[in-house]
Amino acid sequence: MALISSGIERVRAFELPGGIWEDGGYVGMPRIVLVRWWSAWSDKFYQIYVNGKYAGVTVDGQQRQMIVQIPTSLESPVRIEVFAVEAEQADADFSSEIDSLIDQSGRVRISVLRGQDIPIGATARVYFDNGTGEIDYDKALNDSPIRVWPAWQDKAGFGMSRFGASDFGYDSAAAVGFGRGSFGHGQFGQGADTFEWTGPPLCSGIYTFAVKVTDEAGNESSASETDQVMVTPAPRPTERISISSFDKQTNQLVLSVS
Repeated sequence: MALISSGIERVRAFELPGGIWEDGGYVGMPRIVLVRWWSAWSDKFYQIYVNGKYAGVTVDGQQRQMIVQIPTSLESPVRIEVFAVEAEQADADFSSEIDSLIDQSGRVRISVLRGQDIPIGATARVYFDNGTGEIDYDKALNDSPIRVWPAWQDKAGFGMSRFGASDFGYDSAAAVGFGRGSFGHGQFGQGADTFEWTGPPLCSGIYTFAVKVTDEAGNESSASETDQVMVTPAPRPTERISISSFDKQTNQLVLSVS
């Protein structure tokens, strides 16, 4: 991984007004913050990512602060991260290497291997136990069936090359291979193809999920169940923070949060 998180501490973000009106009021849109940090590195540049997305890079290895724009919504917290990078990689966007915010939103992402034995037209349905410990197979969690093969081109077929070297009726050269899937999870010599589904927000708790695949004729597979998954949504951020009092003798500041 090109992003270096070690050696960087005390990351702080200070929200700044977008402008000041004549009456002293401030402009709150767009929301911008001044990000400051301490670093043990002296020969590297620094990149800032907001909610996993590239937001900017320093002009040199000595800079320890930067102004970036953040989302205006107050419905979910904003994650601001600072990473060190080598000088030659300063302008590269490494957003794909950063974990998504799925684990902070109360949503669960399920990844399912789709082998070549699953027919065209097959659909998948996701079920869960709603935290009870017993999966309810009478009601699917997804609103509509998930198409396993959205397009026929996604599936390996006959007539491209080396027929007979793979599953019967399929062409090994047409199958998903190096650089396209999850190599090592599928058949020997071929990458494993997967499809993903992200569920709706869930309350904090421990859940178990299951997936069933149904073909066009209505034949349903047995359920493939997950292990227990702990869901911990991030708390909703505060909207207002004000100073209630300050004791000079004890140097104690009391804040009011709402």
